Amino acid sequence: MMTAARLLPLLLALTVLGGCATHNPQDPLEPYNRAMFTINDKVDRAVLKPVATGYKDVTPTPIRHGVTNFFGNLSDVWSMGNDFLQGNVHDGLSTFMRVGVNTVFGLFGTLDIATEMGIYKHPNDFGLTLARWGVGSGPYVVLPFFGPSSVRDATGTGVVLAYGPTAQIQPPSASYGAVGLNLVNTRANLLGASNLFDQIALDPYVFARSAYEQRRKSQVEEVRERPIIDLGPPNPLAKYSHGADRDSILDVVPQPPAETASAPATDAAKP
Repeated sequence: MMTAARLLPLLLALTVLGGCATHNPQDPLEPYNRAMFTINDKVDRAVLKPVATGYKDVTPTPIRHGVTNFFGNLSDVWSMGNDFLQGNVHDGLSTFMRVGVNTVFGLFGTLDIATEMGIYKHPNDFGLTLARWGVGSGPYVVLPFFGPSSVRDATGTGVVLAYGPTAQIQPPSASYGAVGLNLVNTRANLLGASNLFDQIALDPYVFARSAYEQRRKSQVEEVRERPIIDLGPPNPLAKYSHGADRDSILDVVPQPPAETASAPATDAAKP
C-alpha cells in the first residue's frame, strides 16, 4: 500500500502538470486547486465534520484538552529540531526544556505545565527551515486533506509525515490511529472557526488562499530576519502565534489611553 509520504510527491507532480493550462500568474495551479478545495470541502462536510462534532459531544472537555496537549507536545519535538536546523538556538533550547517539563511533569504531555511556568510554545516546521535557507515557496497548492500549502511547504509536509514524531510510533497501525485521532481532535477544536468561515467568505477558496499566504509570508519574514545563529530572546508575541485569543494578544500590545467624551480638559502638560 502506498503511504501518504510516498503519495505526496506524485500528487505534487500532477498539480504542476494540471496547472500548465491556466493563465493566472498569481495562482498558476488554480484549476486544480479549486477542484481539490471543493473535494476537501465535500469530504469535510460529509465525513470529518460530523465525526468531529460527535467526538466533541461525547468526549469530556478535559480529555479533549489532554489529547490536544499530548499532540502539541509531540509537535514541539518537531519544532525544536527545526529551530536548531535554522540556527535558532534560543528557541530550540527553550522548546527542549518545554518538552522535558511537559513530558516528565505533565503526564507525557497531556498537561501543559510548561506554559504555566512561562516556557511558551514556539511553533516551527520544515517548510520554514527550507525558507530560512533561501528556498522559494513555489506556486500555491491545495493538498488533499491538508488544504492550503505551497510546493515548498508541501515538501515539508511530506517530511513530517515520513519522519515526524507521530510517524515513529510503532506498530504502524498505532501510528495511523494517532494521526486519525489528532485529525479528528484538531477538527473538533476548529468547529467554531469553520462555521464563521462559512458565514464571512464570499469566495471561500480566495479567502483561504489569501489567509494562508499572508500568514505564511509573515512567518517566513520573521525566520529570515534572524541572524544565522540566534542566541537572543524571541519575539514577545511568539507565544501567541497559535491558538491565542484576541484578548490575550491585546494584553501584551501597548494600547493608547482610553478617552471619554465627558473627561474634562487638563493642563497637566502645561509648564
